[in-house]
Amino acid sequence: MAKKKTKAKKNKKAPSKFPKVIITRKHKVLLGSFLMLLGIALTIAFISFLFNWKYDQDTIGYFTDRNIETKNWLSKFGAEISHFFIYKGFGIASFSLAILTSLTGIYLFFNLNSKSLKNFWFWGILVMIWFSTLLGFFATKNALLGGVIGYETNDFLQDYLGFTGTLLVLIFVMIAYLVIRLNITPELVASYFERTKKEVSQDFEDSKAKEEEILQDFLKKEQEEQTQQTHNVQDNASAEAKDVKAETEETLQESTPAPKPEPKSEKIVIEGNEEEGDVSMEVETTVEEEEEVDTLSKKLVKDFGEFDPTLELQNYRFPTIELLKDYNAGGGGITINQEELEENKNNIVNTLKNYKIEIAQIKATVGPTVTLYEIVPEAGVRISKIKNLEDDIALSLSALGIRIIAPIPGKGTIGIEVPNKNSTIVSMRSVVASAKFQNAEMQLPVALGKTISNETYVVDLAKMPHLLMAGATGQGKSVGLNAVLTSLLYQKHPAEVKFVLVDPKKVELTLFNKIERHYLAKLPNSEEAIITDNTKVINTLNSLCIEMDSRYDLLKDAMVRNIKEYNEKFKARKLNPENGHKYLPYIVLVVDEFADLIMTAGKEVETPIARLAQLARAIGIHLIIATQRPSVNVITGMIKANFPARIAFRVTSKIDSRTILDTGGADQLIGKGDMLYTQGNNLVRLQCAFVDTPEVEKIVDFIGAQKAYPDAHLLPEYEGEESGTGLDIDVSERDKLFREAAEILVTAQQGSASLLQRKLKVGYNRAGRIIDQMEAAGIVGPFEGSKARQVLITDLVALDEFLNNE
Repeated sequence: MAKKKTKAKKNKKAPSKFPKVIITRKHKVLLGSFLMLLGIALTIAFISFLFNWKYDQDTIGYFTDRNIETKNWLSKFGAEISHFFIYKGFGIASFSLAILTSLTGIYLFFNLNSKSLKNFWFWGILVMIWFSTLLGFFATKNALLGGVIGYETNDFLQDYLGFTGTLLVLIFVMIAYLVIRLNITPELVASYFERTKKEVSQDFEDSKAKEEEILQDFLKKEQEEQTQQTHNVQDNASAEAKDVKAETEETLQESTPAPKPEPKSEKIVIEGNEEEGDVSMEVETTVEEEEEVDTLSKKLVKDFGEFDPTLELQNYRFPTIELLKDYNAGGGGITINQEELEENKNNIVNTLKNYKIEIAQIKATVGPTVTLYEIVPEAGVRISKIKNLEDDIALSLSALGIRIIAPIPGKGTIGIEVPNKNSTIVSMRSVVASAKFQNAEMQLPVALGKTISNETYVVDLAKMPHLLMAGATGQGKSVGLNAVLTSLLYQKHPAEVKFVLVDPKKVELTLFNKIERHYLAKLPNSEEAIITDNTKVINTLNSLCIEMDSRYDLLKDAMVRNIKEYNEKFKARKLNPENGHKYLPYIVLVVDEFADLIMTAGKEVETPIARLAQLARAIGIHLIIATQRPSVNVITGMIKANFPARIAFRVTSKIDSRTILDTGGADQLIGKGDMLYTQGNNLVRLQCAFVDTPEVEKIVDFIGAQKAYPDAHLLPEYEGEESGTGLDIDVSERDKLFREAAEILVTAQQGSASLLQRKLKVGYNRAGRIIDQMEAAGIVGPFEGSKARQVLITDLVALDEFLNNE
């Protein structure tokens, strides 16, 4: 056992004593600028050395003596370094070093790819050595041309290879450079000479042809002048005959179809070699005919242009930025409190030191409401040890909402989020006016707010494809919904998106009533577009399911996969409206308080919402659900599975945070719009954009004052549970499922409403009314307390006779 322990200890790697060098962008800029200027200095010194080397020869070696003067343009430094590289080095080939140094500085300064830089250095040094050896080979008496290295290399080669062998080696190195580096081959050189020869001969032939054309034109003019008089007499005589002939040709052309154009042909002449007796050959190739694609859709687009869904409201004007309030007009954005940052930094460092945790580096990023402190611990410190000190750090900072991210995804640091003492309001105006939102190439762009680094965070609702929002009362859910709706109002035309608003509270979303005929969708024969009654919510959800099925049928007929492809095809006039095709706007369903619906309606609400969440993304129906009670019986597994995009405002317990996000963190938020957003991967902490009620009123008033559609967008009609008859005996007013329910009860010989719920998949209220109708019809007996009702008909044959006799 003792031996195994010693082996285990030997296998453990000791932590490195040297810190890891991290080259940042600032370091590259500084080093790059230094190398660029150094290369220029070397070039100046080398050029000056070529003219002043005789005078400066006596000053070499006296660099520290300030009384000695030199004529080099860079004084003693230039004289010394030039003497080292040119005289004692590679001669005038040393200019290659100056060029390579400047080139390296350029690559670092502008952050270019370093792979090509390595190639430049390799070939540059090779060429420098070759030139130095070549100049030492031919100029043995002048040491400046080849330098000491060139002279000694040439002397070494000649001792072993001789004069001829050294020359052959130099020629081989030159050929290798031309072939490998410049890709110059004998075929390439031969083709170049052939091309130049053909160009010269072609120019000679063209000039000769031009002279012949000038001579022929002169002769033609003389012949035309001689024959013009005779033609005038003949033209008068044959004018009448030509008119008759033209009329007959026109009639023949009308009666006979136009001949098809013959395919064009190209001729290629392959010249033979006359000396070898080859004969030239003419090759004729037929060019393929151009395909004429002249469909009906292209003709319609050419005549009328693409279909424009915004044409009915072509004068519609989007809301202006001035309608939104600028809360930071006087302050000018985020204010950085240096004392607060220094105090927090010292507290974090001291708290970690108390637990023997050393920090190698710390960095602060100031956001609107939260500052992120990124720390790099020393080697060998466990991350879990820092994570466990969350409460201790919060105590030392005397702040609420401390959140530790260990580690930060994509970075080798640990993040500590600390709320600012004086938070900055993120106005809706600032995020709407940002370039990220204005230039967003998304189907349904939504500006949620700003990140810790004060960047506008824009997401695409069409890619989510559904959004679940949860948080305690008063933490910003309603403001978040208003921010989402405001974002879409600023980006999408009324023809492109429609809202289905469900507001059980009856006060949060009522402001949007003013844009009913612009942006809202509702059921036929419904008075108000904003739904506040729970029974109408069920009908609306089922109506959306019908709309979903009908849209999928349209996509199937159009042979496309999603709403984007369908609308593009419809705009290109490739789909016929007579076949039921139409432009499909996006539909966004917003439910402000989902828990209230689940409490009152239960499965009748959850089932259509789950069905929409599973299937509706491809046909442009997207759901946004908000709740203040994130418990497992409200946000069920079926809901969570189909809502990958989630927003969590502050909650009261870690259990609620895990219910929303599947992880903790939402209980550490500070409220007032502070939220966590996830789309199935990493958590992002955001400060929600603040849009107040007066701002929303101004926007809806601005839109509502413009020309609108005749009515709100109508959803398909749905006959819900209200189609049941209660206790009516009239056969015509019975529920549609009456006969099917009667067969189920007669087969089971059990008059139970819960049995009908399971078999027919209906709600309890509807099943109870069907039971009452059967009691009135005489199929089941009266209510007997906790016992099931007695079934009065024995079998299905008797049931058929009973219903037929009615």
